Amino acid sequence: MKVLAFEDSVDIEALLVSGGIDFSNIIFKQYWDSENHLERISDFNPDVLMLDHYMPPTKGLDVLRNLLKSELEKPKIVVAMSSASMANNAMLVAGADLGIVKFDIATLELWSSHS
Repeated sequence: MKVLAFEDSVDIEALLVSGGIDFSNIIFKQYWDSENHLERISDFNPDVLMLDHYMPPTKGLDVLRNLLKSELEKPKIVVAMSSASMANNAMLVAGADLGIVKFDIATLELWSSHS
């Protein structure tokens, strides 16, 4: 499973590892900003796309909207992972599949179903 995260302040891989997630079947990449986000998504072609809302220069919500308007195929799972539940709800309305406070991402069922 290929996982791509856009998050500017928290090391998502470290959060997942500390939450007990097995990375033996996961290819993980994190960008610390959202520059060239469509190109980065296209190049990596993730199964799971994780988006923080408050991220420079383009908010996660706008990354998601841009992705859905583009010719790119939507990843199987898009996770809204802001620390603000209102931001996650906005991304869910816009087309994200899951919304969770980022510090709880290791509890998502998708990790156990892909291990």
